[in-house]
Amino acid sequence: MKVAVMQPYLFPYLGYFQLVHAADVFVFADDVNFIKRGFINRNKILFQNKEQYFTVPCIKASQNKLINEIQISTQSKGYPENILQTIRQAYIKAPFFNDVFPIIESIFHSGIDNIATLAATSVESVSKYLEINVDFKFSSVSFNHTKGQERSMRLLNITKELGSDSYINPKGGDVLYDKDFFKSHGVNLDFLMAQISPYSQSNNVFVPNLSIIDVIMFNSIEETRVMLNQYSLV
Repeated sequence: MKVAVMQPYLFPYLGYFQLVHAADVFVFADDVNFIKRGFINRNKILFQNKEQYFTVPCIKASQNKLINEIQISTQSKGYPENILQTIRQAYIKAPFFNDVFPIIESIFHSGIDNIATLAATSVESVSKYLEINVDFKFSSVSFNHTKGQERSMRLLNITKELGSDSYINPKGGDVLYDKDFFKSHGVNLDFLMAQISPYSQSNNVFVPNLSIIDVIMFNSIEETRVMLNQYSLV
């Protein structure tokens, strides 16, 4: 059994979903510090052949607060209709718009007022659409007792409590986590190196690393599932 732990991101890019797909248990780290100008409350789509951010407005978002402490500014003018209108305009002619847009619409119309929950819901809903079989958990719920532990030790303890000896982290984590340290505590650490192959968008120049929204608007479930397997563990 493989375990992965990541902050909840809003409709994250394909590489995030490759990590979800590679894991058997995926833990949303919602009780760690919020990342301003990250991908917790925003992401990028293809709009008029260029990348463009869409952002969920939050109340007093700060890196001094935990992700699950950040509330969405649900009373902000135009939320969530402005986001939905932008996505609609961007992808109305995409081949899988009619399959995908209702999923996005239902998430933004769900009444969720916490950014951690909204971001996690976006990941869970897309995973269900793509038929990814994984057990989702929240660190604040299932592993609250590990909060405050040194980062590597917390990941080790979460992995062990789940009865696993295999932890997967995105490749960028190789500057933070040491394979030998994990091994000395009985856990094998692998780094997932995402591989994003170009796919047909609405123009001739491929724009990479956009939200998963872009991927599933232009690719079928079957085509996207092929992409989910295009990673390597190092």
